[in-house]
Amino acid sequence: MPRARAREARGAGLVISALFWRKPRLLLATLLIPPLLWFGVVYLGSLLSLLTQSFFTVDDFTSEVVREPTLATYKLLVTNDANSDIVIRTLGMAGAVTLACAVLGFPLAYLVARYATGRRKAVFYLAVMLPMWASYLVKVYAWRLILAREGIIFWFADKLGLVWLLDAVLAFPVVGGPSLSASMIGTWLVFTYMWLPYMILPIQAALERIPPSLLEASSDLGARPRTTFFRVTLPLAFPGVVAGSIFTFSLTLGDYIIPSLVGTPGFFIGMMVYQQQGTANNIPLAAAFSVVPIVIMAIYLTVAKRLGAFDAL
Repeated sequence: MPRARAREARGAGLVISALFWRKPRLLLATLLIPPLLWFGVVYLGSLLSLLTQSFFTVDDFTSEVVREPTLATYKLLVTNDANSDIVIRTLGMAGAVTLACAVLGFPLAYLVARYATGRRKAVFYLAVMLPMWASYLVKVYAWRLILAREGIIFWFADKLGLVWLLDAVLAFPVVGGPSLSASMIGTWLVFTYMWLPYMILPIQAALERIPPSLLEASSDLGARPRTTFFRVTLPLAFPGVVAGSIFTFSLTLGDYIIPSLVGTPGFFIGMMVYQQQGTANNIPLAAAFSVVPIVIMAIYLTVAKRLGAFDAL
């Protein structure tokens, strides 16, 4: 009896295998249907629900959601100065973090792509990836202690007699504050530390793809190393910079934990989404704020694609 069942199961398996062999499109559809259903229902469905919620409004008297299509929430988002300042502040921080990551990440990636081999390159990858394995919250709280007035930076500055210089930097309006842990500078530092690996790796991959023969040809034609870098290396590696900026820019746009723990009391888009859907229970305004980074990243990705960033991923 068990042998008969085994033969039947084996025969059914052969029939199914033959069917898939004769109809490869059926096999492809069978493999793709589950992930496509998940993508369509869970991911796109949630985005559609979010977009739908943004066209509702909240009754000021009852605090209940009025499920009637309106642009009042988007009007409030655009016309309210506080909301506009939040969007501008978030965009400014995302741009500053992306620029800092590019300036810091390019020399490191260039050094490894051109001069590191074997074990040194492995050590480099380990050094870049190792901080990403640590807990996100632990790293943020650690930086909060490092940047505080009781932290190691102020202690080191005090030993060197440079506290006056830190105080002068923190005295700048908008970016300053009572300490590094309560300033926009501190927020920028933590963001840059967190997202720097996402910039280094795409740049390094883009630099690895540049054929050494192009650099040799440039040298043979009489170009100096500086000219070769700016005329050959940098243009060919630029798609890697744009690819890395996709990560750094988008991650900064949506993060709400770092600005909540490090920096000034000013809100960012992620913080507003968290507060409006949680404490304030204003789901339409939270949804409208959520749409802002989606639109920004859609435009950003369109530009990045034209610059060849996807080829460097």
